[in-house]
Amino acid sequence: MTTYTARPIDPTVLKELRSADDAGRRMVPVLDEEGGAPLRCCLRRSDPGERIALVSYAPLRRWAAETGVDPGAYVEVGPVFVHAEECGGPAAGSAYPFADAHRVLRRYSADGHILGGELVDTLDEDAFQRAFDDPAVELVHVRAVEYGCFFYEVQRPEISPSGV
Repeated sequence: MTTYTARPIDPTVLKELRSADDAGRRMVPVLDEEGGAPLRCCLRRSDPGERIALVSYAPLRRWAAETGVDPGAYVEVGPVFVHAEECGGPAAGSAYPFADAHRVLRRYSADGHILGGELVDTLDEDAFQRAFDDPAVELVHVRAVEYGCFFYEVQRPEISPSGV
């Protein structure tokens, strides 16, 4: 069992992005003939022949709106691939997606400010535990090294009143 959960883009947000993305542009679907695009809606790579779209997404802006904070200049808008139509989301019980290369874990405080990052060889419980060992870390973005693209977020796990 994993303590930390990879969170895809929320289905409600995906619906908005398919209408107008976070840069205000209309979605332009394409047929992915080769496959392999990292889809942020279902946290897997696309299959050849799927209809996908590259949209602009501001993950920290969306999170800040939910939590009522103002991250200021730390808000970034970047490209992400999504299915052009609604999909079923991630497969149940999937491990940490896109773990096939070095990744950066970018850490954010509860007010949405960057607290640092770590280049990791392996996306596993230990990598996320190191990030959340700092009590000031509220949110972690998993990002590509080569382009800095957002893959998914992991939020600090909630602890039940019984401590479990």
